[in-house]
Amino acid sequence: MNNEPVALIVIDMQRGMKEPNAEKRNNLDAERNIQSLLAAWRRADWPVVSVRHISRTKGSPFWPGQLGAEFQPELAPLDTEHVVEKSVPDAFIQSGLERWLHVRGISSVVLVGVSTNNSVESAARTAGNLGFNTIVISDATFTFAKKDYIGVRRSADEVHAMSLANMDGEYASIMSTGDAFNLL
Repeated sequence: MNNEPVALIVIDMQRGMKEPNAEKRNNLDAERNIQSLLAAWRRADWPVVSVRHISRTKGSPFWPGQLGAEFQPELAPLDTEHVVEKSVPDAFIQSGLERWLHVRGISSVVLVGVSTNNSVESAARTAGNLGFNTIVISDATFTFAKKDYIGVRRSADEVHAMSLANMDGEYASIMSTGDAFNLL
């Protein structure tokens, strides 16, 4: 990466992700790992982008003005950090994120947040397709249990592992939090 700054993109770490009615999730240490990465990126004075999902569905915890749409306090962006709002899973769609990165000469991004098989994977696919060197941090992302297409119940770990496999080598490289510190 030639010592050029790498943008840390924190996806959808909002209060609504802690709703008690959510499916069982994996990676219970993800928030702690994201906090560690945020602290390291801030110490290095490297770019941090926080992505906020704003729902178009009334009644959603992510509806504008709802507490669920707010960032989790321990992961909230600083006033000097860039914030992207989106209403679809992909942080690059109609958000200006691609342009913001290009204007700053940033060609490498590290993705963390939720959910691995939805917003993280969507952003990773687009970033990879746009030519960004894209890294997804496996233990700083998480997802939820769900049924697959044929109705088989899959654990959050299974959904997470398949999503990482979908991205690995084609759209992104997969790393752990510990490995990500070596980028700095």
